Amino acid sequence: MTNDADISGTKSSQTRLGTTLRELRRAQGMSLQQLAKASGVSVGMISQIERDLANPSMRVLTAIRRALNIPLQEMFGETASKQAQQSDPDFVRRKENRSHLDLGLLKKELLTAGGNHHLQIMILKIEAGGESGNTALSYPAEKGGLVLSGELMLKVGGEEALMKEGDSFVFDSARPHSFRNISEQPATILWIIGAVQFDRHL
Repeated sequence: MTNDADISGTKSSQTRLGTTLRELRRAQGMSLQQLAKASGVSVGMISQIERDLANPSMRVLTAIRRALNIPLQEMFGETASKQAQQSDPDFVRRKENRSHLDLGLLKKELLTAGGNHHLQIMILKIEAGGESGNTALSYPAEKGGLVLSGELMLKVGGEEALMKEGDSFVFDSARPHSFRNISEQPATILWIIGAVQFDRHL
């Protein structure tokens, strides 16, 4: 189970995510207790997120999304009906139509076009002190990225590397991993997730 140490950011930044999460949970007919059991995230934490009182870490958000078994796009508030309203082909996402997810010190900007894809592409904007959470992530996928600006301390398994502007990386997401911005400046990362076939939206 998780705890308050997984909270980062501010209340005001979380409104859309809280509303989206509550709607997704209710659409599946899941109670707070059922989602907590399936995700390993405490009832209290999920309740705080849904009521816009806390921002989840990436680990907590990933655990909840996997328990709901939903595509990444839905955590950004995107649905099939909203995607169908776009005039562009389903393989195109215009800059002005990017969806954003604000987790306080960590912000995600979705670049992947609508529809079901094995590949997810985002821009992560990590403020000074921002991190993925106090517990390492680990699930079947491949991850890679490019540091567009700033610096990022990336830990994969037992190894740690300071990534600077222009540096790139790729690793097996099944290995425990985490990241944090230890500098005094924001970092911007092109973040790519290649899901394995049996779980397409990691």
